[in-house]
Amino acid sequence: MDIERRMISTCFVEEALDCLRRRGMASQPLLAAAGLPPVVDEPVSARHYGALWLAIAAAIDDEFFGLGGRPMRPGSFTLLCHCLLHAGTLEQALRRALRFLRVTLDDPHGELVLADGLAQILLTDDGAVRPAFAYRTFWIILHGITCWLVRRRIPLRLVDFRCSKPSHSADYGLFFGAPVRFGQPASRLAFDAAYLTLPVVRTERALKQFLRGAPANILVRYRYDAGLAANIRNRLRQQPPSTWPNFEELARQMRMPSSTLRRGLRQEGQTYGAIKDEIRHGLAVDWLLHSARGVGEIAIDLGFTEPSAFHRAFRKWTSKSPGAFRRDADHASRSPLVVPLHAIST
Repeated sequence: MDIERRMISTCFVEEALDCLRRRGMASQPLLAAAGLPPVVDEPVSARHYGALWLAIAAAIDDEFFGLGGRPMRPGSFTLLCHCLLHAGTLEQALRRALRFLRVTLDDPHGELVLADGLAQILLTDDGAVRPAFAYRTFWIILHGITCWLVRRRIPLRLVDFRCSKPSHSADYGLFFGAPVRFGQPASRLAFDAAYLTLPVVRTERALKQFLRGAPANILVRYRYDAGLAANIRNRLRQQPPSTWPNFEELARQMRMPSSTLRRGLRQEGQTYGAIKDEIRHGLAVDWLLHSARGVGEIAIDLGFTEPSAFHRAFRKWTSKSPGAFRRDADHASRSPLVVPLHAIST
């Protein structure tokens, strides 16, 4: 997705400016430095938002908007990228990033927790609950860098916020493209654990170019909207799973030989089956958590010929049956903690 076409809601601009106002600092000079008008009343491009982020960081000597336990001094983001560049896998990069941010920010700090087939970044506050903007900024830094490192979008399954729901909560859901919940016992971001094995593929040369466009480029999450996999995802999401075409029919619809389509997907590190599984998994989790549909009904709506096939697939995704997943999620929502805090070896 092009940086100029990725638009950022005005509410996020206002939240960034509030970090200045709480310090008694004027916002107009920084808006001008970022190429923005004195009053921002419509969405801005990621490039303009990134410029505003840099201007605020320089003004307050903090790349985390003054929302951490200690300032994230300008240059920290660059050092973080260098620390992650030579990690072998996404999991190694995430663990390094969380350790780096713990040293840099001190508070909040994150922990990688594996549960129910998900990789979950659980954030802990040592003090009072922070505003949603603070947690969003943490997720942007972490998710944006890691997507870039593995050169592909990492689709999110859910984003939880410990804080209460802001008036513009809908903008958060649109930004993350995943179910967003507020007022949760803990803040967390989750995605399929299978992505943890993806290799880090970026080079020193690529990093130099990346840093020239940061932080605007971490807002686009490297969707690769023009790629074959993204094209197929868009096609499938526009129709019920029960009507999805088989691979040969899909190739005909896309007006290319099936061998060419298969080879193109392989070059992107994808398969048609994996793309369908990704979308079905997301829909299944969403419907189990947020609807009253029965498991059999969900199986049919997802295009499975029989409930047992859905059960097998869901166990593969989460190591649980759909019914157990729904019961455990319901129990967890009423428990003091959202996910277990057991230690995971590094």
